[in-house]
Amino acid sequence: MLSDRDDPIIAIATPLGRGAVGVVRLSGKQLGPFVQQLVQCALKPRQSHLVTLRDAQGDTIDQVLAVFFPAPHSYTGEDVLELQGHGGAVVLNMLVSHCLFLAQNPPANQPASLPFLRMARPGEFTERAYLNDKLDLAQAEAVADLIDAQTQAAVRSASRSLQGEFSKRVEELAQAMVHVRMQIEACLDFPEEDLDFIEHMQVQQQLQQLQDKLTGLLAQAQQGRLLRDGMKLVIAGQPNAGKSSLLNALSGADVAIVTPVAGTTRDVLTQTIHIEGVPIHVLDTAGLRDEAHADEIERIGMARAWSQIEQADVVLLLDDLSRQHDTLYTQAQARLQEKMEHSRTTHTTLLTVHNKLDMASGHGKTGMCISAKTGEGMDALRQRLLSLVGWQAGLNEGVFTARTRHVKALEHTLQHVNQALAWLTQPVPALDVLAEECRLGHQALSTLTGKFTPDDLLGEIFSRFCIGK
Repeated sequence: MLSDRDDPIIAIATPLGRGAVGVVRLSGKQLGPFVQQLVQCALKPRQSHLVTLRDAQGDTIDQVLAVFFPAPHSYTGEDVLELQGHGGAVVLNMLVSHCLFLAQNPPANQPASLPFLRMARPGEFTERAYLNDKLDLAQAEAVADLIDAQTQAAVRSASRSLQGEFSKRVEELAQAMVHVRMQIEACLDFPEEDLDFIEHMQVQQQLQQLQDKLTGLLAQAQQGRLLRDGMKLVIAGQPNAGKSSLLNALSGADVAIVTPVAGTTRDVLTQTIHIEGVPIHVLDTAGLRDEAHADEIERIGMARAWSQIEQADVVLLLDDLSRQHDTLYTQAQARLQEKMEHSRTTHTTLLTVHNKLDMASGHGKTGMCISAKTGEGMDALRQRLLSLVGWQAGLNEGVFTARTRHVKALEHTLQHVNQALAWLTQPVPALDVLAEECRLGHQALSTLTGKFTPDDLLGEIFSRFCIGK
């Protein structure tokens, strides 16, 4: 029996729903005999052929454009057949069902050509492209990022990664690390000359160059991660501080209901906005106050608010400038700020913003002051939010898409290079330790393109793709 990775596969490659065109894709080894049985004619490679597909009873299913891509010149590196039919969910499923039936029930006196044809798993077409060296892992992930991109900037960055710009930079660094390691290991064979040889080959200078290049690549990867994942911003504060008004001002639409009545917002409202191409996932939460004065629904809303605060990248604590002379309000605000300082996680940034500037002339507050109603100070707030998550406007040109795992791999590589440099400055450098740091750094770097990526991580990466991709 063929292994799971060798099974021929089939799936609908376009989103389900109504449309002018839908695509059914097949991939496998030696699809030629099956294609001949299916379309009843010879297909020229990479050319469209108009064919009529009929079921076992001879009834027409659909008239499609069939395109055959023989291996290795296809997306997956295997034989690939694409059937471009009408984009209805029922007709496309009928095409898939007919292919699965025909694979095991060929015409009379003909052998079964694809007895193990099965439905593709999510991301399996792209997984096969990776396994057959048509794409490396960073490029394969960029396929999903390009599909999921929410802004033009994210599309451009994903396209750069898909074209291999990120992989090329990684490969150059990997080769440089291998070169340094070879030089260090050569010294291990001639210990009486090791220090002179290390100095002669300028190993320290080479490691410093690696350090600089890794730092630059890491900065760009962090930019790319922001373009892909964005940031989670939670707006918190006491009831009637203007949280819903701020959500509406940031989104440019009346997303949340705004009234003078305290406690209007009882649940978490979510809206995604974009600032300079960076997705900002804004959450408006229920007003936070002493639970003794809240009803049951309001207490549930506050519990959900605190849960979101713990998971946020940035918590925006809103302060009402119009109530600065209210002693009870200011005392409650101080307690709220103190509680947030203690409850937020290490990765969460707390930003205090003073709202209702239009109602509080001569307030005497320093820091970020805005009016969600009039828009005063909103541009400065947007830039402040970007700076808090590390967005650097000067680095957005040439940025490639990246994920958290990419950033962590680069950070680990940089740590090993830094450690190697630290060992090199010792009075008597331990060359075996230097070589090991270079080996570990190279291994961490190679996980980006997939050479040392565990199978369970590969499965997790591709399982997040769409079926048929």
